[in-house]
Amino acid sequence: MIKKFLFAAVCICSLSFVSQAQQALKFGTVNSQEIFMLMPEKATAEQTLQDINKKYEDEFVKIQEEFTKKYKEYMALGETIRARRMQEVQDSQSRIESFREMASQDIQKQQEALFAPIQQKLMDAIKSVGAEGKFTYIFDLAYPIVIY
Repeated sequence: MIKKFLFAAVCICSLSFVSQAQQALKFGTVNSQEIFMLMPEKATAEQTLQDINKKYEDEFVKIQEEFTKKYKEYMALGETIRARRMQEVQDSQSRIESFREMASQDIQKQQEALFAPIQQKLMDAIKSVGAEGKFTYIFDLAYPIVIY
């Protein structure tokens, strides 16, 4: 009889402990990519990037036209003069390549600078909800990581 009583007491205590442990663990999920896409700041940042990109494209068109003009002039020249002008054409071509590379790097830096605060705001909001809701873990459905 005492064995049955002790067994019942142990079972009740075990169930109580498991119940408390389950209450202590609280899981949540979020799709940060979907939320990020809906943030109004993202649209503003994208518009700013489009404006920057447009400026670079306009400048690239000018440089390309300059190169085309020099190349046409070069092709219209006689053989002896062409040799002297060859360096001008090559310089224009290297300017185009250099400009394209510099523009690409600058646009990438601008994108990172514009989107970093937005992503930080999203992460802060998720962490705030996690703390307020007393979540143990919050998993991101867009990426296989634990956010909180």
